[in-house]
Amino acid sequence: MKPVISVEGLRKSYGPLAVVKDLSLTINQGEIFAILGPNGAGKTTTVEILEGFRAADSGAISVLDTDPAIKGAAALAWRNRIGIVLQSTQDTAELTVREAISHFASYYSNPRGVEDVITLVGLQEKADDRARTLSGGQRRRLDVGLGIIGRPEVLFLDEPTTGFDPEARRAFWVLIKQLKSEGTTILLTTHYLDEAEALADRVAVMNHGEILEVSTPAHLGGRADARATISWREAGEIKSEESETPTEFVKSLSARLSGEIPELAIHRPTLEDIYLSMIGATHE
Repeated sequence: MKPVISVEGLRKSYGPLAVVKDLSLTINQGEIFAILGPNGAGKTTTVEILEGFRAADSGAISVLDTDPAIKGAAALAWRNRIGIVLQSTQDTAELTVREAISHFASYYSNPRGVEDVITLVGLQEKADDRARTLSGGQRRRLDVGLGIIGRPEVLFLDEPTTGFDPEARRAFWVLIKQLKSEGTTILLTTHYLDEAEALADRVAVMNHGEILEVSTPAHLGGRADARATISWREAGEIKSEESETPTEFVKSLSARLSGEIPELAIHRPTLEDIYLSMIGATHE
């Protein structure tokens, strides 16, 4: 697959504090790539460098075959090809939803239809309301609409579903999967592990300015090969056992107990289990 984002040896410091340390990664065309990490891990700084909002101290960075630090007319042409959803924006507070999306559409050479975007982000009933009157979740939907109005080839999403209720989050996931199906490459930062698991083709876990591992959600940290924990009730007690072959263990347990196994449960590490283990192991 063709890489659309390539980073090699990225470094960024603020005075003596090294925020990003020799970071390297590649994101392929049409991929949803999630960066996970605790607050202060360096995620936002990394993404802002890729968006061209912050300068790197060193390293080779390419987004759509362009250095995000580019200036002038070439920078405008490059920005016509990307979309950005920041953590929060307030610059359209006095505009209605329709006015804000129409205004941003004028910045792009081939925008989506304004009404199409309003429908995609689920704001049909709020189209004529001013942005300042929207709820937090509705405001985030507007932010997403502003990010996708230009048909971006690469879309940056920074904590996009903050403030969404569960139903709205899942509707947003459908939208993101639709954008992926259209060929959009998406870089996502999120604190929601279920969101990363539902959306991301690959995830990177970042802490203290470094990437600890890049993998699929199913294989991160050896998750796919982790031992399962089987628990059950026997002789009035809850018992448990770890096994690399849980099916065989349950078969033998069923034979020993002559049938149904009371309160049987089988647990494999979740993405959250693996993630917490990884960042916990690196805390100083």
